[in-house]
Amino acid sequence: MTETPDEASSAPPEAPVSAWHGPTAGTPTPEARAAARVAEKNAVPVGMPSALWVLIAGFIGFAASFTLTVEKIDMLIDPHYQPSCNFNPILACGSVMGTQQASVFGFPNPLMGVVAFTIVIVTGVLSVGRVRLPRWYWSGLLAGLAMGVVFVHWLIFQSLYRINALCPYCMVVWSITIPLFVVVASITLRPLAGNPVARVLYQWRWPLVALWVTAVILAILVRFWYFWTTLI
Repeated sequence: MTETPDEASSAPPEAPVSAWHGPTAGTPTPEARAAARVAEKNAVPVGMPSALWVLIAGFIGFAASFTLTVEKIDMLIDPHYQPSCNFNPILACGSVMGTQQASVFGFPNPLMGVVAFTIVIVTGVLSVGRVRLPRWYWSGLLAGLAMGVVFVHWLIFQSLYRINALCPYCMVVWSITIPLFVVVASITLRPLAGNPVARVLYQWRWPLVALWVTAVILAILVRFWYFWTTLI
């Protein structure tokens, strides 16, 4: 029996035959579910106080580094320019920024701070937004901050005993880097909470930071005591 044109046009179209007969689209495969479980297991939860601390520290460090970069550019444009943080013979950014130590890698040190603290700000924003970043990311951030802490202490030594001057904006970066390192370390090393030594260090982390910062302040006071006494 032959179909009429009307009957042929009203017949439903045949579904295309697919060569793949697996799960329907949108249904995760067992492999995908397993990968999601591994990713969730490796994601690091961050409390809101720590997330806010990372974010605020990132903004403060970025502001100080950016200001130093602008001041350095102004000094390069005008050799007679006096930076806004030149207060006296000891507290003088210009005395520090004109030295070789201020451009260890051939470019101004503050540029490293601009890049590094931008990463910290992004990390803080994601953490405040409850985005769980993988452990490898926090481990990398902790490693970078560890190198930053070493570099900061080298700069402290150079400022105190070689340059004989202090950069106020640099000291802002110093004061932010140390506690930021401790906060990120407490986030990254949380799986070691069962270790007795790690647990004691975690419980005493803020007293240790206070002792750390106090030691730096005392070193500054002792080194330039002859000058501080003239201000009294």
